[in-house]
Amino acid sequence: MSKIFTPTNQIRLTNVAIVRLKKGGKRFEIACYKNKVLSWRSNSEKDIDEVLQTHTVFTNVSKGQAAKKDELQKAFNKTDETEICKEILSKGELQVSEKERQSCLDTQLNSIVNSVAALCVNPETRRPYPASIIEKSLKDAHFSVKMNRNTKQNTLEAIKILKDHMPIERSRMKLRVSFAGKEGGGKLKESVVKLANAVEHEEWDEATLHLTLLIDPGQYRVIDELVRNETKGKGLLELLELKEVVESEEIF
Repeated sequence: MSKIFTPTNQIRLTNVAIVRLKKGGKRFEIACYKNKVLSWRSNSEKDIDEVLQTHTVFTNVSKGQAAKKDELQKAFNKTDETEICKEILSKGELQVSEKERQSCLDTQLNSIVNSVAALCVNPETRRPYPASIIEKSLKDAHFSVKMNRNTKQNTLEAIKILKDHMPIERSRMKLRVSFAGKEGGGKLKESVVKLANAVEHEEWDEATLHLTLLIDPGQYRVIDELVRNETKGKGLLELLELKEVVESEEIF
C-alpha cells in the first residue's frame, strides 16, 4: 500500500477560525478556536492557549503550510511565533463566512450599544439614554463595527460619532442613596456599593444610612430599582451632580 507523503512544513487543522495579516508583501495566518478571537480582543479571554489551536504561523492555514523562519524574520523582525501570533491576533482580519460575520457583527454591536448606554448621558436631561435610542442613532449615523478592534475601541469610536448627531457625553454620576438600616441594612448596602465605581462618603443620621456614590450612568436604573424593591419604596435616590469624563480617563 502506498503512503501519502505530507511535507514537514504542512499541518492539518479542522474547525478553525483564521486570522490573516498581510505584512512585508506576504500573507500570514494563524489558526484559532472559533468564538475565541473576539474574546481575546475584548480581554475576556487572557489565556493565549485557549485562543490558538497551535502556536504556529502559517502562510496558508487551509493548506497547512507553515511560514518559514526567514519569512518571519523578514516581515516581523523576530522569529518567536507566539509573539507573532499575538500581533496577528491583535492586528489581523478575522476570516469568517458571511453568515458568521453578520452574527459576530450583531453581537459586537449589541455590546457596543450597551457600553455606550452604560457610560453616557444626555447632558440636557442628565439621564442615560435607553439602549434602543443609542442603537437607532448609531444606525442613522452609519456606524460600522470594526472587527479588528475590541469592544472598548469600538465603543469610544461610537461615542465620538454620536456627538455629531445627538447631545451625549461620557460622564459619571454622583449619587446620594438613603435608606433606613432596618430596610436592608448591611445586605442592601453591600449590593449598592458593588454597583458603584467609588464610595465618596458614608454617614448615619440616626437610623438612616446615607451613601454618596460615584457611578456609571447605566447603573442608575439598577440601583434605583434595587433600593425601591428592598425598601418597599421608602429609600431615596438623589442625583447630586454629573462629572464629565475627559478622553484620557480610563472608564472601562
